Formats: sequence, structure tokens, C-alpha cells
Amino acid sequence: MSDGYVWFEGIPFPVVDCTPEHLRAIREDFVFKDQDVLTVSFPKSGTNWLIEILCLIYSKGDPAWVQSVPIWERSPWVENTHGHEILKHQEGPRLITSHVPCHLFPKSVFKSKAKMIYLIRNPRDVLVSGYFFWIISKLAKRPESLEQYFEWFLQGHVAFGSWFDHVRGWMSMRGKENFLIVSYEELIQDTRSTVQKICRFLGKKLEPEELNSLLKNSSFQVMRENNMSNYTLLRGWLLEERGSLMRTGISGDWKNHFTVAQAEVFDKIFQEKMAGLPRELFPWE
Repeated sequence: MSDGYVWFEGIPFPVVDCTPEHLRAIREDFVFKDQDVLTVSFPKSGTNWLIEILCLIYSKGDPAWVQSVPIWERSPWVENTHGHEILKHQEGPRLITSHVPCHLFPKSVFKSKAKMIYLIRNPRDVLVSGYFFWIISKLAKRPESLEQYFEWFLQGHVAFGSWFDHVRGWMSMRGKENFLIVSYEELIQDTRSTVQKICRFLGKKLEPEELNSLLKNSSFQVMRENNMSNYTLLRGWLLEERGSLMRTGISGDWKNHFTVAQAEVFDKIFQEKMAGLPRELFPWE
């Protein structure tokens, strides 16, 4: 451990339940099955919302599972030793979650037919959401101010490295039939249609009442009150006693926190780093 992170291949990782030895082992040895469904994202992109949606797709809208089993056990994190242990013993189709950059990911996924959903979000909102999360979490180095975190983010000196590199790495998978890109913004704007798109990708069909139940039970308000989904069970261990994973659940909150100068700097760097990628991949631009 060094300076508040675990480092692996030049990328900073959280200090809890994550080691270079484990990351090295899963990259070489973890086996993805063709029926697995992987959610991958950069932190604070809406990952837990997408996990909740996937769980409710698989339970056909029945909330019993999401109300009785912690979210990190329903869709375990492969990079965590605890999540990996759960996955090793799971039978049948597995829901799997990860923030690991593409170039460090378990190699078997690229040879499998496992369905991969890459969740992307306006990096300005990712930055702001990340700041408010890391100051109440015990997972990594804490920023002293939003100004400091802004600099860290642009430098890629945050957990899981550079947002720009993370996105560019995973975008190399676009066009493959088992890879779907979903944006947080489209989920916010039209949750129903986006869920139906995800269902088509997974080869699943929900009846109208099942879809209505899914939309209700994956809503921000219901998730915020569900102890199996809001991470309050981990207070005192991974989060501060008053810490909450669920903050605003909105799009565009960065406008309430960035200065004009920060917005201009971010825009310039975004254009430079994302040059050459189709603009339609970034619906917030």
C-alpha cells in the first residue's frame, strides 16, 4: 500500500479487499462463463442502479431478491477477494461487477460469450459524485477539497486510474455483439426504454406488470430506503457512520459545483483526450 492506494500495473486501486496478488491472479485465472452478465464502469457512474435493474430483470420484477440479499452478493465484484470467493462457488448465470480497466481485466472474458454492459456517465458528474463519495469512504485516499479532487481526477490519480483511459480502453470493445454501452443519462431520461434495450440485449422479456415493478423497485427513492442496496450495512467499515452511497441521483449536478474556470479546463481536456471517438458515445456533450 502506498499513499492511500493499492497500486497494480501503474493503476491505483482501493485499499480494502483488493491486493496486487489477487488482481494478478484473476487476470490470468478467473474464468468467465458464456451465460455470465458483466457490469463494468468507472466508479460513480450509476453502477449500483444498473445492478439493481439487472437483478430485477432476472427476478422478473419480483423485489424479494433485492430486498433480502446485499447488492454486493447479488452481483459480486470480481476484483475484491470477498466477491471473487462468492463467484467461485456460484452455479448458473452469474451477475458480475467490476471497475477494472480493460487492459487489466481477466483475460477469459474476451474469449467468452459473456454479455458485457459498459455504463458510462458524464465525467463531470462522475468527478463531483466521486468527491462526495471518497470523503465519506474508507476505501482510498481522501481529498481535502473539491479543488484538490478536481486536479487528482484530471491527473488520473484516483481509484481505478484515469476516467479518460478507462473509457477509451473499454470503448475498443464497441461493435462486438456481446458488448452494450449504456449511459447514465439515457437511464435518467427514459428508464423504461433503456431497460427494454437492456432486456433485448440479454434476450429477456418482461411482461408490462413486471417492467412496472422493476421501475418502481429500482427507483432512486426506493433504493435509498433499501438497506440491501444503499450500503448502509457497511457503515463503520467501508463508510463513515453517517455515510450514504445514495446522494442525489440526478444528472448535471456538476453545474452546481464547478467554477467557470474549472468547466473550461475540463472541456479542453475532454476534447483532447476523447478525440477520435464518435460524439454519439457521449450523449451529454
